Amino acid sequence: MPEMKPLDPHVLELLGQASTATLTTQLFARGLRNAFMVGLSPVNPNRTKFVGEAFTLRNIPAREDLDTLAVFKDYDHPQRLAVESVPPGQVLVMDCRSDSHAASAGHILVTRMMRRGLAGLVTDGSLRDSPAISRTDFPSFAAGASASPNLARHHAVDMQVPIGCAGVPVYPGDIIVGDDEGVVCVPRELAAVIAQAAVDQEKLEEFVLGEIEGGAPLRGTYPPDEQTLARYRATLS
Repeated sequence: MPEMKPLDPHVLELLGQASTATLTTQLFARGLRNAFMVGLSPVNPNRTKFVGEAFTLRNIPAREDLDTLAVFKDYDHPQRLAVESVPPGQVLVMDCRSDSHAASAGHILVTRMMRRGLAGLVTDGSLRDSPAISRTDFPSFAAGASASPNLARHHAVDMQVPIGCAGVPVYPGDIIVGDDEGVVCVPRELAAVIAQAAVDQEKLEEFVLGEIEGGAPLRGTYPPDEQTLARYRATLS
């Protein structure tokens, strides 16, 4: 992968303030319709908010002659190597082909990610030891829970390559944002473009919601007409 230019920390901060719903709207306005990872849920519903650059791990289907417990004696096994390679503040995104029959990680690996300062974990496979993971403060999103080890279904092959996670294309360095609703992938080249726009959208929608709560009809309010926009702008001065 070519070396990426550092991302402005303020862009990450703004994206982290926006909801996944707002971000998908901003992406939709720019022609991107497939950015939300449908079917993933937080393991700890009280710890869902995160933002960070994507560090990817790709899995292919396991094969019985290769994927035995003996492979875990190799500290450079791609699954373990990925956990030790993700820079602090980034998000490990695992491509498990939306196969949740076996776990893609467990409590020990999640604890290591947490201790290394990762921003979060996203997998379209499942996680094992999920009751223990649910008690951590580490944002983890998965397609389900499974007690079976990853080797029963998954063969980790490479890192930092383009992947698909829950049907969404993810390239290394894309921005991954999570909240109570789920996870969205923001293409890196669009991050700075939509960051402020997303915050501005949410400020306007908060005003519109207040109008609706006050009894205003949809017509003229949502979407806001010029009179409504004028009242909104007056609140900014």
